[in-house]
Amino acid sequence: MLAVVGDLVEDIVVWTSEPVRHGTDTAARVFRTRGGSAANVAALASGAASARVRFIGCVGPDAAGDALVAALKRDGVDVRVQRRGTTGAVVLLVDPEGERTMFPDRGASAELGPIDPSWLDDAAWLHVPLYGFERDPARSSVLLMLESARERGIRLSIDASSTGLLANLGTEAVLALLRELGPDVLFANETEAEALGVAAGGPFAAEAATTVVVKHGPAPTAVFERGEPTLHVEVEPVDVVRDLTGAGDAFAAGYLAATLSGAAVRDAVLAGHALAARVIGGAGAGPA
Repeated sequence: MLAVVGDLVEDIVVWTSEPVRHGTDTAARVFRTRGGSAANVAALASGAASARVRFIGCVGPDAAGDALVAALKRDGVDVRVQRRGTTGAVVLLVDPEGERTMFPDRGASAELGPIDPSWLDDAAWLHVPLYGFERDPARSSVLLMLESARERGIRLSIDASSTGLLANLGTEAVLALLRELGPDVLFANETEAEALGVAAGGPFAAEAATTVVVKHGPAPTAVFERGEPTLHVEVEPVDVVRDLTGAGDAFAAGYLAATLSGAAVRDAVLAGHALAARVIGGAGAGPA
């Protein structure tokens, strides 16, 4: 089973039809979808290969939390959530060229408290987006959970998540965290990998994770094993898209679902590419 811990929030996706006109109206289309990197990975992995997936997180005792939990369950995910605070939301502003600007309010997701150890029962792999380490109490709760996971022999992957988040946390602090945790896999896009100094492999990549997977958009995905380049996997061309929201989460979901089914690294990367291609183009992280 794949366990994923982190955010379950509402995404409010705004596709502007013209440049933003400050102080007045700007023509746009607005979509409301399930969001949160961890919830996206859980839902997409569950649908990718009928993988068994469990989501662990926190939402508010409110209508938004009820709806998001119900939607995640409909996606076939085993949902384990705490209820406190107010369910979070993220506003994603997508301009006509596809450039995204995000306004996150993680809400209850950042208030995750100590996690019931039984929520890790049957898990073979635990995936954690870096958002889970942003601040307490969620940070401390996730770190305690990771200790328990390591004691059980559960494998670990971490997603670098966001250059803004890396800047807020500090790249040196993130690298120190990665050295301490020793994840089996680190996922990063090109700019995140450059910020961490792992884009070209080498000693930083070797310290960051056993396997570092660096996504380069339409260019080949690079894989480094213990800091050494081992694979460059071509990306199949896709149609021009409007919204890339959730593509990275879809890649992680496809990769992890394939890995848990016994796929080799190259095949897992290809599975990640295929699932990401299904997501881009639609509003938010659901398949287009």
